[in-house]
Amino acid sequence: MRRKFGQSLRLGVAADGLALLRVGGWPRAGAEVMALQAVEAGAPDALGKGLRALLDECDPRGWPLTVVLADDLVRLWQVSPPPGATRLSDLQAACALRHQHLFGAPPLEWRISADWDAARPFLAAAAPEALLALLELLAREHRFHLVEVAPQFVAAMNAWRRQRRPGAWFGLVHSGVLSIAAFEGSSLAAVRTAVIPQGADRDWLEAHVAREALRVGVGRPERLQLCGAAPAGWASSAGRLKFACTLLEDDSADWPLHVRLARTGIAS
Repeated sequence: MRRKFGQSLRLGVAADGLALLRVGGWPRAGAEVMALQAVEAGAPDALGKGLRALLDECDPRGWPLTVVLADDLVRLWQVSPPPGATRLSDLQAACALRHQHLFGAPPLEWRISADWDAARPFLAAAAPEALLALLELLAREHRFHLVEVAPQFVAAMNAWRRQRRPGAWFGLVHSGVLSIAAFEGSSLAAVRTAVIPQGADRDWLEAHVAREALRVGVGRPERLQLCGAAPAGWASSAGRLKFACTLLEDDSADWPLHVRLARTGIAS
């Protein structure tokens, strides 16, 4: 597969399917679906077999490749740094303790990454060690450059970080799930996830945001900025005074679910 200047690959990995995209390029950037691969969710070695079949088909030798993991494959949580923390090891210990409290076990089979910060709460993510080791092995076998492996929510937050307005919360809608990063001022207060009910309208969204603010113990946001497949009816309209809602992406394109996953974090 020939590579043009500025091009790279993005691989979306979910428990039930994979999508490989070719993105970027000059003079006109774009995103092209290279391959889709169904996966039998929960079957032994299903992801491994699916990934090998997809990579054998596309031959990514020499290409830079970014992986976006579906959020149900990873764990995301917020960590408050311990008072007086000055070393990375202090933050890592606090992160591991918070993981054990939330998930009931130490992160022995998970690889943790985070926006380490000794001054304010930060977001941590853990991916299965076995899955990351598999991706690293495939990178060596197929001779592609594994640039980054990121959870979908993290990829979305990083892509829209500069657009986040003061007083706003950030959210991602994907596969019928709404994930929200709640902020108190400029500090992350919590990451919350909820299944979106069938036919959920703007009234449901306003009630949901109000409940989450109470649960987290912060004020309701001035604005909610959403990316992904958010319903058009959630956008701000005349007479809506509780909070504004901005849809960051044009969701008119009929992308398959796993293509949407792989596209997370790139320009529409």
